[in-house]
Amino acid sequence: MSVIEALAEACGPEHVWEAGPADRVDGVPAGWVVAPGTAEEVSGVLRAAAAAGLSVVPSGAGTKLDWGPPPTHVDVLIDLGRMSGVLDHAPDELVATVAAGTPMRALRAHLLREGQRIALDVASPGATLGGVLATNEAGPLRHRFGTPRDLVAGVRVALDEGSLERHVDGHDLTRQICGSFGTLGVITEATVRLEPMPSARAWVVRPVSTPREVHQLTEALVGSSLGAAAIEADLPGGGAGRPAEIAALFEGSRAGSAARAEAAAHLLGGGAAVEHAPPDWWGRYPFDADDVALKIWGQPSELFAVVYALRDAAGIPVPVRGSVGAGIAHVALPGGIPAERLDGMLNAARTVLMARGGGGCTLLRGPADLRELVETYGPGRLTDATVRLKLALDPEERMAPGRLSTC
Repeated sequence: MSVIEALAEACGPEHVWEAGPADRVDGVPAGWVVAPGTAEEVSGVLRAAAAAGLSVVPSGAGTKLDWGPPPTHVDVLIDLGRMSGVLDHAPDELVATVAAGTPMRALRAHLLREGQRIALDVASPGATLGGVLATNEAGPLRHRFGTPRDLVAGVRVALDEGSLERHVDGHDLTRQICGSFGTLGVITEATVRLEPMPSARAWVVRPVSTPREVHQLTEALVGSSLGAAAIEADLPGGGAGRPAEIAALFEGSRAGSAARAEAAAHLLGGGAAVEHAPPDWWGRYPFDADDVALKIWGQPSELFAVVYALRDAAGIPVPVRGSVGAGIAHVALPGGIPAERLDGMLNAARTVLMARGGGGCTLLRGPADLRELVETYGPGRLTDATVRLKLALDPEERMAPGRLSTC
């Protein structure tokens, strides 16, 4: 039996095809594409791939396939777009079980009808739940609610040899699959914790002049009893044509959120204003499709020092935006930045982070030639638990080979 026949037997001949020029993962061409419609069909695809010794890479909407190191090869690209929908929703228990290929927009719309939400306000347009979990992507609400690792109550995962599992002895599969970039298995469904939709929201927006001022204002908000749901900052860099700003979100009852927002505006001073809609940059990444993207994280109190180090190494103010209250931000650099300058920026940021309590600076996305010339991820890439789980679940490294260092 040929490869395509074996894959067709798993999920039907109309859902298997030889890859075309557009079927790539971060520039790496795929051999075949399959679109299973159920967890059992995913299991069958993995069994067929294992029997033939083929590598597989799962994909949802493909919004983040260019994040992290590219795979070394892609024999089978698994398109999970057919696996969509809310499988079970218990509004009284504030949980829902959702197929991995479900677009986040569709999930939000479903939950809104019950006055509920999942606190994952991610910035990737069209992202699916499985893709968000696989990359552990989170938005401004991470300040209060955390990342997918904190919001997922359980997962069902198709493993390399084709079994469907919810647990792996000796490992926290639910937490470790989040952020694994498809290297441990294929997420087929997840049970997520929900929150009641707040009655009202208000934003406090204040102009800022320096990263240190962002730090001081963030500390004031965090140290207060006002309970911001999110604290974000936008430092657009030179020539952006708009001011740098810090913004905080307050949620709750109409009267309560308004009162806390007014108190926060008074606390921040300096022209802080209460708004009923977020600033245009809120919940968006600072980088465009052609930019080099960095992610920095560390102690919230030390993030401003990393921004200064990046600016010094670059020689100019660079666009930075992110969840300053949680110690996470993203940086945009021009796509044509020389490798030597990028390497200097990464080293400068990592040096500051190591001296100030730890953290990291990751080249999240960039041209292949840059990634070949700079140390992309730095030391301490994987926990021992993740290494052990990878060896246990995928000893022949057929699951997204080469992408493990993104975990």
